[in-house]
Amino acid sequence: MEHFDFVIIYFYQNYKRNMPVTASKFNMFSFFKLPAAWWCGVRLREIDKNRAVVTVTHRWINQNPFNSMFWAVQGMAAELSTGAMMIDQIEATGKKISMLVANNNANFSKKATGKITFTCEDGHLIKEALDKTIATGEGQTIWMKSVGVNTEGVVVSTFNFEWTVRLRKKRLA
Repeated sequence: MEHFDFVIIYFYQNYKRNMPVTASKFNMFSFFKLPAAWWCGVRLREIDKNRAVVTVTHRWINQNPFNSMFWAVQGMAAELSTGAMMIDQIEATGKKISMLVANNNANFSKKATGKITFTCEDGHLIKEALDKTIATGEGQTIWMKSVGVNTEGVVVSTFNFEWTVRLRKKRLA
Protein backbone atom coordinates (compact mmCIF):
# COMPACT_ATOMS: atom_id res chain seq x y z
CA MET A 1 0.00 0.00 0.00
CA GLU A 2 1.40 3.39 -0.96
CA HIS A 3 1.76 6.13 1.65
CA PHE A 4 -0.89 8.32 0.00
CA ASP A 5 -3.44 5.47 0.07
CA PHE A 6 -2.71 4.90 3.74
CA VAL A 7 -3.26 8.58 4.57
CA ILE A 8 -6.61 8.62 2.75
CA ILE A 9 -7.82 5.43 4.42
CA TYR A 10 -6.64 6.59 7.87
CA PHE A 11 -8.34 9.97 7.45
CA TYR A 12 -11.63 8.50 6.24
CA GLN A 13 -11.79 5.86 9.00
CA ASN A 14 -10.99 8.37 11.72
CA TYR A 15 -13.07 11.24 10.37
CA LYS A 16 -16.30 9.78 11.77
CA ARG A 17 -15.01 9.16 15.31
CA ASN A 18 -16.34 12.27 17.07
CA MET A 19 -13.39 14.29 15.88
CA PRO A 20 -14.13 17.99 15.76
CA VAL A 21 -14.43 19.35 12.26
CA THR A 22 -11.55 21.61 11.30
CA ALA A 23 -11.21 23.59 8.11
CA SER A 24 -8.27 21.53 6.85
CA LYS A 25 -9.94 18.18 7.62
CA PHE A 26 -13.15 19.28 5.97
CA ASN A 27 -11.34 20.53 2.86
CA MET A 28 -9.62 17.14 2.52
CA PHE A 29 -13.00 15.44 2.99
CA SER A 30 -14.52 17.66 0.28
CA PHE A 31 -11.83 16.62 -2.21
CA PHE A 32 -13.11 13.02 -2.00
CA LYS A 33 -16.82 13.47 -1.20
CA LEU A 34 -17.66 16.86 -2.78
CA PRO A 35 -15.30 17.01 -5.77
CA ALA A 36 -17.37 19.52 -7.76
CA ALA A 37 -17.14 22.02 -4.92
CA TRP A 38 -13.44 21.35 -4.41
CA TRP A 39 -12.51 21.76 -8.09
CA CYS A 40 -14.55 24.98 -8.27
CA GLY A 41 -12.46 26.40 -5.42
CA VAL A 42 -14.93 26.21 -2.53
CA ARG A 43 -12.94 26.12 0.74
CA LEU A 44 -13.93 26.13 4.40
CA ARG A 45 -11.77 28.76 6.15
CA GLU A 46 -13.15 28.95 9.70
CA ILE A 47 -15.57 26.92 11.79
CA ASP A 48 -16.80 26.84 15.37
CA LYS A 49 -20.13 26.00 17.02
CA ASN A 50 -21.76 29.28 15.98
CA ARG A 51 -20.08 30.44 12.80
CA ALA A 52 -18.55 29.10 9.59
CA VAL A 53 -16.74 30.99 6.83
CA VAL A 54 -16.31 29.64 3.29
CA THR A 55 -14.54 31.32 0.39
CA VAL A 56 -14.60 30.85 -3.36
CA THR A 57 -12.76 32.89 -6.00
CA HIS A 58 -14.16 33.64 -9.43
CA ARG A 59 -12.11 31.67 -11.96
CA TRP A 60 -12.55 30.25 -15.43
CA ILE A 61 -13.85 26.90 -14.12
CA ASN A 62 -16.70 28.48 -12.11
CA GLN A 63 -17.77 31.32 -14.39
CA ASN A 64 -20.98 31.91 -16.29
CA PRO A 65 -21.24 33.43 -19.81
CA PHE A 66 -21.46 36.92 -18.25
CA ASN A 67 -17.93 36.75 -16.77
CA SER A 68 -19.05 36.37 -13.18
CA MET A 69 -19.41 33.43 -10.83
CA PHE A 70 -22.07 30.86 -11.73
CA TRP A 71 -24.95 30.99 -9.22
CA ALA A 72 -24.67 27.26 -8.39
CA VAL A 73 -21.05 27.69 -7.27
CA GLN A 74 -22.20 30.42 -4.92
CA GLY A 75 -24.87 28.00 -3.70
CA MET A 76 -22.28 25.28 -2.99
CA ALA A 77 -20.21 27.70 -0.93
CA ALA A 78 -23.24 29.02 0.95
CA GLU A 79 -24.57 25.53 1.67
CA LEU A 80 -21.15 24.42 2.91
CA SER A 81 -21.08 27.29 5.41
CA THR A 82 -24.29 25.95 6.96
CA GLY A 83 -23.71 22.22 6.45
CA ALA A 84 -20.21 22.07 7.93
CA MET A 85 -21.54 23.31 11.28
CA MET A 86 -24.40 20.82 11.04
CA ILE A 87 -21.95 17.93 10.47
CA ASP A 88 -19.73 19.08 13.33
CA GLN A 89 -22.57 19.30 15.83
CA ILE A 90 -24.14 16.00 14.72
CA GLU A 91 -20.77 14.28 15.20
CA ALA A 92 -20.50 15.80 18.68
CA THR A 93 -23.76 14.10 19.78
CA GLY A 94 -22.40 10.63 19.08
CA LYS A 95 -25.84 9.69 17.70
CA LYS A 96 -26.76 8.53 14.21
CA ILE A 97 -28.63 11.53 12.89
CA SER A 98 -29.46 12.20 9.24
CA MET A 99 -29.41 15.68 7.75
CA LEU A 100 -30.90 16.94 4.53
CA VAL A 101 -31.62 20.24 2.83
CA ALA A 102 -35.39 20.29 2.34
CA ASN A 103 -35.71 23.75 0.84
CA ASN A 104 -33.69 26.79 -0.08
CA ASN A 105 -33.98 30.21 -1.60
CA ALA A 106 -31.51 32.86 -2.69
CA ASN A 107 -31.22 36.53 -3.58
CA PHE A 108 -28.52 37.84 -5.92
CA SER A 109 -27.82 41.53 -5.45
CA LYS A 110 -24.52 42.11 -7.29
CA LYS A 111 -22.33 40.39 -9.87
CA ALA A 112 -20.00 37.93 -8.08
CA THR A 113 -16.40 38.52 -9.21
CA GLY A 114 -13.15 38.17 -7.32
CA LYS A 115 -13.06 36.43 -3.94
CA ILE A 116 -16.47 35.87 -2.35
CA THR A 117 -16.75 35.05 1.36
CA PHE A 118 -19.86 33.28 2.66
CA THR A 119 -20.53 33.50 6.37
CA CYS A 120 -23.20 31.71 8.38
CA GLU A 121 -23.69 32.71 12.01
CA ASP A 122 -26.70 30.49 12.79
CA GLY A 123 -24.86 27.63 14.49
CA HIS A 124 -26.70 28.35 17.74
CA LEU A 125 -29.90 27.03 16.14
CA ILE A 126 -28.47 23.56 15.50
CA LYS A 127 -28.06 22.33 19.09
CA GLU A 128 -31.68 23.00 19.95
CA ALA A 129 -32.91 21.07 16.90
CA LEU A 130 -30.56 18.16 17.62
CA ASP A 131 -31.58 18.05 21.29
CA LYS A 132 -35.25 17.96 20.29
CA THR A 133 -34.82 15.21 17.71
CA ILE A 134 -32.81 13.11 20.18
CA ALA A 135 -35.38 13.64 22.96
CA THR A 136 -38.51 13.06 20.88
CA GLY A 137 -37.31 10.90 18.00
CA GLU A 138 -39.14 13.27 15.66
CA GLY A 139 -37.57 15.18 12.82
CA GLN A 140 -36.81 18.86 13.27
CA THR A 141 -36.26 21.68 10.79
CA ILE A 142 -34.27 24.88 11.01
CA TRP A 143 -33.58 27.69 8.57
CA MET A 144 -30.00 28.91 8.31
CA LYS A 145 -28.77 31.97 6.39
CA SER A 146 -25.45 32.46 4.61
CA VAL A 147 -24.41 35.85 3.26
CA GLY A 148 -21.81 36.22 0.50
CA VAL A 149 -19.74 39.40 0.29
CA ASN A 150 -17.02 40.50 -2.11
CA THR A 151 -13.62 41.91 -1.10
CA GLU A 152 -15.13 45.39 -0.73
CA GLY A 153 -17.66 44.04 1.80
CA VAL A 154 -20.61 44.42 -0.59
CA VAL A 155 -23.27 41.71 -0.37
CA VAL A 156 -23.44 39.77 -3.64
CA SER A 157 -25.88 37.03 -2.59
CA THR A 158 -27.84 35.72 0.36
CA PHE A 159 -28.90 32.08 0.67
CA ASN A 160 -31.35 30.48 3.09
CA PHE A 161 -31.37 26.72 3.68
CA GLU A 162 -34.03 24.69 5.46
CA TRP A 163 -32.21 21.77 7.10
CA THR A 164 -34.04 18.75 8.44
CA VAL A 165 -32.53 16.45 11.05
CA ARG A 166 -33.85 13.20 12.47
CA LEU A 167 -32.59 10.15 14.30
CA ARG A 168 -31.85 7.25 12.02
CA LYS A 169 -34.10 4.31 12.67
CA LYS A 170 -32.50 1.21 14.13
CA ARG A 171 -32.44 -1.67 11.69
CA LEU A 172 -33.92 -4.95 12.78
CA ALA A 173 -31.56 -7.86 12.36
